[in-house]
Amino acid sequence: MAVFPSVDWFDEVRNVFNSDDRYRAAGGGFCNCVAGFKIAERVFVLTFEGVECSAAVEGDEGSLDDVDFYLEMPADDWRDMVANIAANGGADLHHTLNTLDLDRADGLATSRHGDQVREDLFFRYNQTMQFFFDASALVETQFD
Repeated sequence: MAVFPSVDWFDEVRNVFNSDDRYRAAGGGFCNCVAGFKIAERVFVLTFEGVECSAAVEGDEGSLDDVDFYLEMPADDWRDMVANIAANGGADLHHTLNTLDLDRADGLATSRHGDQVREDLFFRYNQTMQFFFDASALVETQFD
């Protein structure tokens, strides 16, 4: 059982996402970006190349300087989203990345340097990011 959040958890989700036809290329095309995920004080960096997520590593605050964009929410919100996906086989309408973005005054995605072009990659690849997290429904998850 993988613990969320951890590199092991992201790797298990990555394996499902890359190998299950329901998720593989589900975003309708290629996704080429480096995305950061800030969960409490922890930072995870995922690399998407083509139709796969090619890498998941744990970084630090400085790692956010090098990502195209990063998503930051309180740990409880991340946990609620992942638990909702597990319970429903995918995010319900209140727990999609798009809804979570719209519910925040400043949005969900940002870049360290306020680079709007890089931040906009979240909106271009939002559906791929959602399919990635929806793949976690097939990963037995324990919460940290």
